[in-house]
Amino acid sequence: MAIRVLLMTQWFDPEPTFKGLVFARALVEKGFDVEVITGFPNYPGGKVYPGYKLKILQKEQIDGVSLVRVPLYPSHDKSRFGRVLNYVSFSISLILYGLFSKKPDVIYSYHPPLTVGVASAVVGFFRRVPVVNDIQDMWPDTLSSTGMVSNRRVLFMVGKVCDWVYRRAAKIVVLSPGFKKLLIERGVPTEKISVIYNWCAEGAIGDAQNVDQTVMKSSDKFRILFAGNMGRAQALDIVLSAAKILEVKAPEIEFVFLGGGLEVENLKKLAKKLGLNNVDFLPPVPMSAVGSYLRSADALLVHLKRDDLFKITIPSKTQAYMASGRPLLMAVDGDAAELVAKSGSGVVANSGDANSISEAAVELFNATDDERRIMSENGLLYYNENLSLQCGVEKFALIFKSLAL
Repeated sequence: MAIRVLLMTQWFDPEPTFKGLVFARALVEKGFDVEVITGFPNYPGGKVYPGYKLKILQKEQIDGVSLVRVPLYPSHDKSRFGRVLNYVSFSISLILYGLFSKKPDVIYSYHPPLTVGVASAVVGFFRRVPVVNDIQDMWPDTLSSTGMVSNRRVLFMVGKVCDWVYRRAAKIVVLSPGFKKLLIERGVPTEKISVIYNWCAEGAIGDAQNVDQTVMKSSDKFRILFAGNMGRAQALDIVLSAAKILEVKAPEIEFVFLGGGLEVENLKKLAKKLGLNNVDFLPPVPMSAVGSYLRSADALLVHLKRDDLFKITIPSKTQAYMASGRPLLMAVDGDAAELVAKSGSGVVANSGDANSISEAAVELFNATDDERRIMSENGLLYYNENLSLQCGVEKFALIFKSLAL
């Protein structure tokens, strides 16, 4: 009889999500009986998607995956109250369904938000089912670093809830060695923690031979592309400062910013104020089109502000960049920098340091075509052997089987 795995996740297709249908379907292909509990799609706009209507329960069957949608308060605005109500309402629905649904052999819980971890712990306790927590954001650290929560008392309480959730888990999966080290420092037993690197949306990256070279305006410049969300954590004003330095040092280099985010307009204003003629801003595009942009660039940039939390974080775009087969300019200290250095897939710069970023950009520009080709090949090879969907699913499968015995 197939091992029954219950996936608890607040976000699932058709919402933009990381471990959604692709992950569930891959588990089914591995022989697992997979049921997903999720909400009615409303992220990121906070409004229920067209074609869906809030109800007590909605069941679907997609590619062998049993999907159950439970009610929640749809919200994803700047209101902390609305966001909390969104998280808590879904957690309550998870508990109610999880306690009375068909008993699984293993529960998989995707975190964030922490409220999903709380729900899985409650259901796991009463149903006597082992729980695997997949920690993608280290709370309360992320809440503090992003400015979402600044009240120390609240952060302390969140930390205590995290400790309780971790104690209840049979296994904890983290995305980087730094996450594992931090959890060990907080008292989580080493043997309970496994590092499974994230993969990228491999279908969206597409066939490396099918590249539309016209997606970015024709330019003789060496184009370094940043693709994704442009918020405070990305601190891209530092990159604009690097661009200012390069106007004199290497005017052949151009930074291209693709995507949206809260800081886009501020960045455009800053670029205008600085009088930059070596930066370009492109609007967001569908995931299906991202691959062409990545592969038509000469190099790909990752940058986060200097922060202790980000030293143990590997930004998800790292995997997409490596899978696209282009050289990386990695300007994130810690685990992410070590990953690029270890794989030989690009050049490393110091986070939050415009001079260091400009020097790394010049190093990539001055590299020979063969040297950049080797970086590209190294990144793709390392991704396929260590970070791919196939690698990740195989590791999760071993964990689920060991707990279901």
